[in-house]
Amino acid sequence: MALPSTTTKFSSVLLRTLHNTLQQRTDLEGQLRRGPLQIKAVQSMVDEAQANVDAAAETLKKTRMTADEKQLQLQTREAHVKNLQGKLNTAASNKEFSLLKDQIAADEQANSVQSDEILEVLERIDTCEIELGRAQKKLEQAQADQTKRVNEIEARLEQVRQDLARINEQLAAHEADIPAAVKADYRRLVDARGDEALAAVEQDSCGGCYQTLTTQVLNQVMLSTLTHCPNCNAFLYQA
Repeated sequence: MALPSTTTKFSSVLLRTLHNTLQQRTDLEGQLRRGPLQIKAVQSMVDEAQANVDAAAETLKKTRMTADEKQLQLQTREAHVKNLQGKLNTAASNKEFSLLKDQIAADEQANSVQSDEILEVLERIDTCEIELGRAQKKLEQAQADQTKRVNEIEARLEQVRQDLARINEQLAAHEADIPAAVKADYRRLVDARGDEALAAVEQDSCGGCYQTLTTQVLNQVMLSTLTHCPNCNAFLYQA
């Protein structure tokens, strides 16, 4: 619901100055809010790089375990072959001798396959070590970038805080010139809507909501009479 206009004089110059200052404050406050989000985004890149390192390290660990298991199996089977070969000399019959020879041949064939598999796993280990090294380098780069970026963000935020303090001082000084009769109304609207509590008249329309203004409203604004937009209730001033 729009507030009624009054005959109180409210300089368009003061309103314009207040609006510009409020817009600057809004922008600075927005930069302060975005700062932690930017730092979080930088951290997410480090977290992703760390996750890649962890994944590469886990893959390498499992591949090494596979190699160890296969080598143990090979050693066990080789020991079994030696044991069977020892039994050849004590075979009680040709049939037993033949069975032992067949078992030895089968185990040796299995050992050959196992040896090939171990070579493949060892090659995978080499590849995993290379991938882990690359992931670690990317993590180190991400950590270095994080330190640099966070320092830049924090330095900028400190400057923004100083600028915001200065703008708040300027705003307080300008607000001291607001006519006493409308200070409460101004305060209420600004507290609720920030810089959107004020709007310039642009091409016979409210610069805030783009409502076309009547001739009466436009004349009141030109005469520096305190005027609210009939639609959005913003303080109107001549651009």
